[in-house]
Amino acid sequence: MSDVTSVDGPASPSHPQTGGLDAPPQAGPAAPADGRPTDQAPPHPGSPYPGSPHPGAPYPGSPYPGSPYPGAAAYPVAEPDRLTRFVVRLYDRSPRWAVPLAALGCVAAGIGYALISDPTRSAPDAAPTCLLKLTTGLDCPGCGGTRALWYVLHGDLPAAARHHFLFVFALPFLAYLFVAWAGKQAFGWRLPELRISSRAIGVFLAAWLAFTILRNLPWAPFTSLYV
Repeated sequence: MSDVTSVDGPASPSHPQTGGLDAPPQAGPAAPADGRPTDQAPPHPGSPYPGSPHPGAPYPGSPYPGSPYPGAAAYPVAEPDRLTRFVVRLYDRSPRWAVPLAALGCVAAGIGYALISDPTRSAPDAAPTCLLKLTTGLDCPGCGGTRALWYVLHGDLPAAARHHFLFVFALPFLAYLFVAWAGKQAFGWRLPELRISSRAIGVFLAAWLAFTILRNLPWAPFTSLYV
């Protein structure tokens, strides 16, 4: 009997294709470090409940207030009072020039008061007066502003600056801002916008504070700033 010589078959591939019989099992998703199930959505950062995927609600359809999901109850909307409803209704029905006209009336009333009262001739205790200056004798941050306005209206800028320099300095900017706002509201004007940065406002307020302190110092030359 002749010997049968076995023939070696082809060697199995070192990297079997995925899905074959010899393919190693694929690893599933790694479990999260916090121990929650892998099929659970990650918790929402704004949720007060651990493991909840919904903002502000522990599960879908929860009546927890603030949940945006179906079946959730929203926060109740407060009904406006009568005064608020009246003001809103009046604003909606009024023409667009009504608000600038009302603001212009307030400005005109202040100018008229300065012209009629003549604060340059009134006594320090004349009503209305500054309570801080009446009780302590110190100039408040606004002391001299009405007199400065009176001098500006009469064209005496040096005297106006003597009574309140910062008021005279800020007056052109305030006037332009008012005209630009009122013209846009009433007539649709588009004047060049005056951009005032937060830093500029901070510098102005710091200068106003320093001016208020310096004008109350009892030494020369600061005594010339006292009004």
